Amino acid sequence: MSQPPKGPILINLDDEGAEAPNPAAAPPVPEPHLPPPEGAAMTTVAALATRQPSVLARWFWRLLVALVGTLVSIAAWKFATDLIASTPLLGWAVTGLFGAFALVCLMIIVKEIAAFSRLSRIDSLHHAAETVLAAEDLGAARKLTDDLVTLYKGREDTRWGRDKLAAQRDEIFDAKGLLDHAETALLAPLDTAARREVEAAARQVATVTALVPLALADVAAALTANLRMIRRIAEVYGGRSGTLGSWRLTRAVMSHLVATGAVAIGDDMLEPILGGGLLGKLSRRFGEGMVNGALTARVGVAAMEVCRPLPFGKGKRPSVRSIIRSSLSGLVMQDKG
Repeated sequence: MSQPPKGPILINLDDEGAEAPNPAAAPPVPEPHLPPPEGAAMTTVAALATRQPSVLARWFWRLLVALVGTLVSIAAWKFATDLIASTPLLGWAVTGLFGAFALVCLMIIVKEIAAFSRLSRIDSLHHAAETVLAAEDLGAARKLTDDLVTLYKGREDTRWGRDKLAAQRDEIFDAKGLLDHAETALLAPLDTAARREVEAAARQVATVTALVPLALADVAAALTANLRMIRRIAEVYGGRSGTLGSWRLTRAVMSHLVATGAVAIGDDMLEPILGGGLLGKLSRRFGEGMVNGALTARVGVAAMEVCRPLPFGKGKRPSVRSIIRSSLSGLVMQDKG
């Protein structure tokens, strides 16, 4: 019996004329049992933000907070007075700590009230601008531009726009033209900054949804990212919303989107942006991430409309599709590669 040859054996695996296999050219794994991506995380966030508690539930929480606050205050007062009676030095020290804590709570309350007042001021400017445009009142338009200058007084990033608006304010004799000039000179840089916040939030929500497969992680990421985005947009336009103010803005924005059906987004929105059939070629997680990111971009544009002191002029409203294209196209290219 002949024995096999010893030593290394060279085996040629390349067939002549045959191309080497390319993983990038492999067809996507079919997932017929799964529904198409529908943005479940953002849909859940919209439902949470717009859910209205019942009257009984509201009174329950109000009375619970009042009762707990009363009991805690009485217990703290009794503890401090008893400690002063037994150990005066330590008692007064603890009383000082209670007083400092109460002072901080009072400052937080004042800050929240100031935030609500500033948001109401911007909202009143927005409604005044709509009234001015409807009535074409030049005097009211000039007063409105003065209020805008006062609103942004002290902000260095608006100094150039305020100077330009003040220099040409008396040269424009048309209400709409004056507001258009104010929008271009004063609000255009703020629109750019707000758009960057929207793009960053959309990219973050899409990335977390696509790469973190943990249950409810995408919902938590979408909720926190949208809250932070809306708060920063309000700060860009001068709102400086507090915690309660941010939640109020979020409820207002989400309620508007739910009422208009804008939380429903799918292939009809993404296909013209990302390319025909591309959404179906992505993995399930990346497809869901793209839809959640697109919905976040839509929420961001709605937040800009709510937080802006002037309504968008013709052709100046940012395009949701352009925001999606600039913020999410890179993620799609990474998934394709």
